[in-house]
Amino acid sequence: MFRALRPVPARPSGTVRTCVLLVLLAATGIAILELVREQTGTPGFFVGLGLALLPVAPLMAAFRWLGRAAPAPWSQLLFCFAWGACTAALIAILANNFATQWIAAATADPSEADQLGSVAIAPVVEESAKAAALLLVFAFRRRHFTGPADGFVVAGFTAIGFAFTENILYLGNAFVQDLADGTGVLDSVTAATFFVRIVLSPFAHPLFTVLTGLGFGAAAVSARRSRRIFLPLLGLALAMGMHALWNGSSRFGDHGFYVVYSCVMVPLFGLLVWLAVRIRRGRLRAVAGELALYAAAGWLAPAEVPALASMPARSLARSLARRSGGRAAARAVARYEADAVALALLRNRARRGGPLREADFAGRERELLNRMWQRRATAGPALARAAVMEELLPPGFDPLEAFEPMETLGPSETLGPSGTAVGPAGVPGPRRQEPSVRRSGPWTPATPAGPSSIRPCVLPGGDGVR
Repeated sequence: MFRALRPVPARPSGTVRTCVLLVLLAATGIAILELVREQTGTPGFFVGLGLALLPVAPLMAAFRWLGRAAPAPWSQLLFCFAWGACTAALIAILANNFATQWIAAATADPSEADQLGSVAIAPVVEESAKAAALLLVFAFRRRHFTGPADGFVVAGFTAIGFAFTENILYLGNAFVQDLADGTGVLDSVTAATFFVRIVLSPFAHPLFTVLTGLGFGAAAVSARRSRRIFLPLLGLALAMGMHALWNGSSRFGDHGFYVVYSCVMVPLFGLLVWLAVRIRRGRLRAVAGELALYAAAGWLAPAEVPALASMPARSLARSLARRSGGRAAARAVARYEADAVALALLRNRARRGGPLREADFAGRERELLNRMWQRRATAGPALARAAVMEELLPPGFDPLEAFEPMETLGPSETLGPSGTAVGPAGVPGPRRQEPSVRRSGPWTPATPAGPSSIRPCVLPGGDGVR
């Protein structure tokens, strides 16, 4: 006898998950705002809110710049900021208050409970709550989590949101204390708190959480399962340790804070900035090297490759398209650039991880190439002209001769592996103007299949031809 197979429950769709997360963020946002307002009072809340907003935009711009080589969607970054500001902050406040009260009841020493809570409890709770946002992005948006650079940016936005809410609380309480004491502005606790938290150390929370982000980023490009589990945990442990050291600096004497700040925080900040710039340059080199293979096979003009591997050239190409074709043309170029970078990083990641690491490589590659194909008539000439204006091409190189305008696909067509348009019923459509393409896996070298006039070029500042 055969048993009837039970239906497998369907996984929640992306829309359902998005709605659940939005409801969670809204609920925790309302709760944390009301909780902070109760602790600071209405006047203190609005003063703290206004002062806490000041560093948010510059910090966001700095982390966005670090990820510009392959920018993450704004929706993802805003989710991380909201998670840090709402959900992570609410978890931290409730857990820290509960732990401090429990320690005070056990030791009968409130001051000791506060110090122990700030050093032993707060770093664990706060860094774990912030790491939850990174885990969600890593698990459900793996396409947009392609390496350490993405970990940098996602962690930075999450920590900026958390620090924003925490600054409202600290600055609001300081303002209420100054009102009660009648202290002048220059001698006020508010001014001292603003100087320490906003001027002196606005990067403290992002610095801690970036260590966790680097762990997740390294796990995203690792082929071993053990490393994908160990590296995020290692990054989280380092973030907790740095956070505990920072919170406990006041216990090292009258000048303990300044010693930890100057001898640990500032050098570590400089090291992470250097690492971020290095990761950004490495990502651009990977884009140049991988896209040279697609240029050799005829999918891109050789002049497009150095432009796509240069941030100034990308920006210039969007400006040129906007002047000639308006905002729609600029958006087309921006999407073409994003898809080209995603394609290059997809191939680079698959080459290093192997077929088992990127099982859906072929489908994802075809999807990206198809989208690029539809916008290439607009984006290709703009990128080629930008490469010329930025002087990225070898002397005597003619980008207009190398670039051949190509037809776009019909609304119901997709692009076959050989460059043939395929209709809705799988019937081959008319041949495109590009050369036929012989496909290869990402872990084997691509062979040019076009005419001899199409050859990969040596890219300035890149890895050359593979």
